Amino acid sequence: MVLLSAIITVSDVHKAFGSLVVLNGIHVTFEEGKVTTVIGQSGTGKSVLFKTMIGIMKPDHGEIWYRDTSVTRLSDIELIELRRSFGYAFQGAALFDSMTVGENIAFPLREVLGIRDRNEQRRRVSEMLEWIGLPGIEGKFPAELSGGMRKRVGVARSLVTKPDVLLFDEPTTGLDPVLGETINDLVVRVNKELGLTCILITHDIQASFRISDKIAFLHEGRIAEEGPPKEVAESNHPMVKKFIENSFSLLEV
Repeated sequence: MVLLSAIITVSDVHKAFGSLVVLNGIHVTFEEGKVTTVIGQSGTGKSVLFKTMIGIMKPDHGEIWYRDTSVTRLSDIELIELRRSFGYAFQGAALFDSMTVGENIAFPLREVLGIRDRNEQRRRVSEMLEWIGLPGIEGKFPAELSGGMRKRVGVARSLVTKPDVLLFDEPTTGLDPVLGETINDLVVRVNKELGLTCILITHDIQASFRISDKIAFLHEGRIAEEGPPKEVAESNHPMVKKFIENSFSLLEV
């Protein structure tokens, strides 16, 4: 049964690629209006979990619910409609190099929401750039932006359709600590000011424990530990304990 507080429920999900088992019975819930971060070693299936949650990949077994809708039972056409409820901030921003910033942000307005009115597109793009603190850069191309600016424009493009859930795939990768903190603070703003459910994959462990309401640790295809950051930090699970200790000890060097 889907929990009333959960906007997404992943129930006994399995996914393998040939003999390689990636997800091996995942059970995890994502609460509405909260920030949840999925952490774990590289190659443990975090991105695969994201893709199954929004129907890009179908699990071999198990079920995924978005509110009271079974994602795993939807047709391709129904999945397209469902994905309007989701925004996805890609690891490298994934901006179109041949498009200006304004055209990049307007792209989902036109292609996802079907908004053809150019004035309405410009209004929404301007509003979004103002909100992320980069007003007036509509005419610039991605190559003219710094790494941090590209990340923020990528977030703006994800937000412009006004989704209910925003997925962040390694939002601070490739950024220095100061710019990384700017992006982490933006995640908090998205959650607090816009009321979106935010779900992150990140290797920025210190930040994840600072900004998250819940941490889920993925190990060997299962959720080895989940809960509020303080509880996960005190976990006795050997791998969770070692991973967290190593992550924070590196920060002390």
